Amino acid sequence: MDKHLMNWKTKIALFVFGLILLSCNNKNNQMTIEEPQDVAKVVERPAFSADSAYAYIEKQVSFGSRVPGTDEHYQCSLWLIETLERLGAKVQVQSTQFTTSDGKILPCYNIIGSFNEEVKERKLLASHWDSRPWADQDTANQDLPILGANDGASGVGVILEIARQIQASATKDQGLDIIFFDVEDYGISNVTDSYCLGSQYWSKHPHRPNYFAYKAILLDMVGAKNAVFAKENNSIIINSALISEMWNTAKQLGYGKYFVNKKGGSILDDHVYVYKYTRIPMIDIIHYDPTTLSGFGDFWHTHADNMDIIDKNTLQAVGETVFATILKD
Repeated sequence: MDKHLMNWKTKIALFVFGLILLSCNNKNNQMTIEEPQDVAKVVERPAFSADSAYAYIEKQVSFGSRVPGTDEHYQCSLWLIETLERLGAKVQVQSTQFTTSDGKILPCYNIIGSFNEEVKERKLLASHWDSRPWADQDTANQDLPILGANDGASGVGVILEIARQIQASATKDQGLDIIFFDVEDYGISNVTDSYCLGSQYWSKHPHRPNYFAYKAILLDMVGAKNAVFAKENNSIIINSALISEMWNTAKQLGYGKYFVNKKGGSILDDHVYVYKYTRIPMIDIIHYDPTTLSGFGDFWHTHADNMDIIDKNTLQAVGETVFATILKD
């Protein structure tokens, strides 16, 4: 891929409901400071272990690159299924396949874990679990797949730890669904809708008829050292109330340096397709770095996206903030 082309995740979009984003270059999109937020009532700090989340990430990376169609990808899918079942979730695997723009046929496994299916009002946590088949932002070995410790595995690790805490605590009554979307990172920046294939499929074919979640959070690249999470623009449009709630929660928990009270760029990620096809108001928690050309960390889509960049302090901040937000009614 031409490095001078902006990747799908770095495009600024004019989000129009009923249509899908019209994109433009986000190099000049600077984070803008908003007015200070009002602080809501005191948030109770939930149980969350960064050590456990780290171990879940490390396990995924131990399989190697989780590129759809490879044995590493398949073996990791079996582990994810077994882990969710062990944590008490009812698991469904949504299997399909896609033909890519270059003619390859890829298997897709959207892995869905549900807690307390009898609870009518649902909450949803999601992340993609596959990894990038090319290191297109690297200076060497660009045709080789990356490990994707941050881009993919970190969100899954945080969510699995939240699931573990739900099983182990008095929060077992949560009507929570977990979706690990597949074939998210196989796309090409100048090919429309070539990313987020798993979430596009699930959004058109939900695992339950007329499925809806009133609180939905996507995690993408949430484990790097000193990561900053600005308020992603499409998320503000989709669900500004949930964005405000989460950033207020982070502030009260002492994680304001991670969840900064600023606006970031507009990202075409899984949450956009989920909202477009289901109207589930999902927000995106995603690492944003305005100092780089890509808008992400300098390790993004490179071979440096390995366990060396994963930081337990970041995992703790994200895990506690997301979990506390999910636990609220």
